[in-house]
Order: sequence, then C-alpha cells, then structure tokens
Amino acid sequence: MKLGMVGLPNVGKSTLFNALTNAGAESANYPFCTIDKNVGIVSVPDARLEKLAEIYQPKKFTPATLQFVDIAGLVKGASKGEGLGNRFLADIREVDAIIHVVRCFEDDNIVHVDGSIDPRRDIEVINLELIFSDIELIERRIDKTAKLAKGDKKYLADAELLRRLLAHLSDGLPARSFDCTEDERAVILETPLLTAKPVIYAANLSEADFSGDLQQNPHFQAVQSIADAEHAAVFPICAQIEAEISDMSEEEQKEFLAELGLQESGLNRIIHAGYALLGLISFLTGGADECRAWTIRKGTRAPQAAGKIHSDFEKGFIRAEVISFADFMACDGNMVAAKEKGLVRMEGKTYEVADGDIITFHFTA
Repeated sequence: MKLGMVGLPNVGKSTLFNALTNAGAESANYPFCTIDKNVGIVSVPDARLEKLAEIYQPKKFTPATLQFVDIAGLVKGASKGEGLGNRFLADIREVDAIIHVVRCFEDDNIVHVDGSIDPRRDIEVINLELIFSDIELIERRIDKTAKLAKGDKKYLADAELLRRLLAHLSDGLPARSFDCTEDERAVILETPLLTAKPVIYAANLSEADFSGDLQQNPHFQAVQSIADAEHAAVFPICAQIEAEISDMSEEEQKEFLAELGLQESGLNRIIHAGYALLGLISFLTGGADECRAWTIRKGTRAPQAAGKIHSDFEKGFIRAEVISFADFMACDGNMVAAKEKGLVRMEGKTYEVADGDIITFHFTA
C-alpha cells in the first residue's frame, strides 16, 4: 500500500511525514522545501503476528509494510505547471490513496502561503487542481470514445457516462463523490483519475486544540463537513505530538498516549484508516523459519492469496490449510490440538481469505 501525503506548503505535512516514518525529510518554514518526493517505509503493527512469533520463535519476522510518499506542497495553478505542479501531480497518480494534510492550527511564526488559516479554502485549492487535471483526461477520453461510438454503438453509453462525470467535475466536485453503479465506476476507473482515489483528511491541530473539544473547533468542523460530503475519512492529528512520540521508547509512548487519552499513535490510526479505505486485510503464515503477514484485498480467493507468496503457489494450487487466529489462540497456539478439535479446515479454490487467517498452502511444483 502506498499513501501519498499532499497539502499546501507549510501545513505541517513534512513534519508529520518525518514523525510517522523517521525518514528525515527536510522540513523548513518556506514553500517548496520538499522538491523531490520523500518515501518512507513503515511496518504495519499486528499483535497477531507478534503472538505467532512468540510461539514459533522464528528465524525471520516479517510484518506487512506500507509506503508513505511525502509529495511537495501544491499551490494554485499546479495543474498548469505552477510550483512544479505537473511533476507533483504525476507523483500523486502513482499512490493508492491520499492523505490530505490540512492546517487547522494558528501560529504567527509559521507563514501560510495564503496569509490566513482557512481549511475550507485550502482543501478547495488542492481539490480544484486535482479536478482540473482530471477534466483534461476525461475530455480526451470523451473525444476518443465518441469516435469509437461512430463505428460501434456499444460505446455510446460510455460516452454519455463520461459526459455526466465531466459535468460533475466541472461543478468542482471530485470523482469519488460521483453517483454511479459499480459497473459504471469500473468504466470510469479505466482512466487514472486523481480525484477518484480514496482520501483521508488529516486535520493538523495545535496541541491545545487536539486535546480540546473538537465539536467546538470551527477549523476541524470545516474539514469534517467536506469529508462527509465526499464520503472521505477524516481524523484529527497533531504533527507536533507525533514528532514527540517518534523520539520515545515503546514504553514511553504508551504512557504518553495514555495521558492524552489515546489508545494508539497517529501512525497506527492512519494505517487502520488506509486499510479500511482500500479494503485491505492480512493473512498470516507461521513456522520456525518465518512468521509473516501478507496484505491482500478483501474478497481475494485462496489461489490468488497463495500467489502473493510465490507465483508457483498460485499456478499449482491444490488446497489451503486454514485456521483463524482466534481459533488458534483458543488452543493456546497448539496446531496439533487445533487439528484434533477440527478447527483446521481444508479450503479450495473458491475460498475467500478472511482477515487473520493462518494459512499453509499445498501446491504442485
């Protein structure tokens, strides 16, 4: 999974990226300090995998990972090349989902590119640049589809669908909020639209506001209302707090988060939100050699899940030996006892892998 972090200059995006990844991206109080995209790879925390490792004491421990891509600050006119915009838009096109960092904190010492704090305006600036880019793509596709329709009438419906989408985009609305059927969405997604990507709005608050009543915070509520209208995810975050957490030991982090009344760090919350947005789950493999988590999409069938490990596993798939993590732990991590109780199942090619399944694949070479 690759998450692209976007936002206007000086919204705290690179500070948050540094805190989440410890990748050391440059952060400074001026626009465009992030010219080249920074990429940080982080492990996906999974208590189930850690428990497997305790049981098997494997030679190798391999959690699932995700990439954070810190994309340089966009400005008005990016779709026309302003502020190196074309390059940044290309970077956004490569990610699976977008984390849109929105400045919701007041600080006279940190300049805002537009001179004041206004989350609704800032979101609109970014969204419009992405929409303008999408409009160009859709207009070109409409022309191509209309020409195809002259020789084959089956393309008429596609052309009409794309015109509806163009009108939606022209109203300043993102493709992800376009009302259509699943079949129509599949047609739309043949074009790599920026505004069709899932979005997490990260409202970057001051430490005081982060701990306060968000229902009474006009900046956060502005972000919330936009996210609701777009069917996007939103959550509050404080880049400064995350920066403090990143320098702490695991035990210190737990104590610090507890004092703030939080169950987990911003990194973990973003990971969970990203998995939910993209419809991702994890299955596990365990043994003395390696304990590992594998990321797949919900609905993935057993042969395709096996293919995540090795293409030969998918080609020669025979069956999957499956037990849920909960059932495994109910037997105190004893696979022999689990088999005796009939909790280990043999599943075939049509089986849809569930989150937390522990699987051994059987295949022919």
